[in-house]
Amino acid sequence: MSLRKFCAPALFFSLTLLSAPSELAQADARAQAAAEIESLRAQIKAKEAVLLAPSNEDRKAYALFLAQPGTGLVRLLPREKWDGVLSTRGGGAYYSFTLRSHEYGRGTNVGLEQDYIGAGFGGADFGFMSNVGDVPLETLSTGDEAVHFAAAFKAPTAEADARAAHRSFWEPGRREGDFVYKGRLPVSVGSTYVVRSILYSDSDTLLAFRVLRKDSDGSVVLLWKILQEFQKPTLERNVAAAAEQ
Repeated sequence: MSLRKFCAPALFFSLTLLSAPSELAQADARAQAAAEIESLRAQIKAKEAVLLAPSNEDRKAYALFLAQPGTGLVRLLPREKWDGVLSTRGGGAYYSFTLRSHEYGRGTNVGLEQDYIGAGFGGADFGFMSNVGDVPLETLSTGDEAVHFAAAFKAPTAEADARAAHRSFWEPGRREGDFVYKGRLPVSVGSTYVVRSILYSDSDTLLAFRVLRKDSDGSVVLLWKILQEFQKPTLERNVAAAAEQ
């Protein structure tokens, strides 16, 4: 056996022994990094929960109201400030009253951006709302004039009709009696809003919220209640209608 043939396996074995600790160290470092990332993610989520939470004072002040089913208290953060900063999709600017979630996507009913609250975000799904003034949530019902149009509205089942209905609530909005209904409205502290949110294959919800406060960071605190939940809406898709949007 030549010296070269004898030395090659020995050299390979020596290099393997030398590289093994390095590979193990790298694996340990990566495992530690992964664990730290998960820990930081949990910490960030906890901090975000604090940032999004209404105050304890608000919870105490409205405890009797909040004890009723289908009610809640939520803070919305301004999208222009927090979207892309928080791990919560949408930056805490959106909310689903049915899912009780700030995550933007499925079930989202309202969102806050540039001091406007909106109720329709894309596709054939849409929503509309009206500022009905300084009306206590406790007194609102589906039989009230302020709620009647939103309660009686029939969700379209054809996509072309749904998109046309959506457009009808763009500026300047749609007047029905003493109230104007739009897809978005400016934030008005102390005002109550009636909202109809139609999310095809998901939910159709009539709700009301009152803007309790706008804080110095631009966030708003809403007291809300669901007035009625309709049958889940379905939509007959139309390719031509989608191209019009």
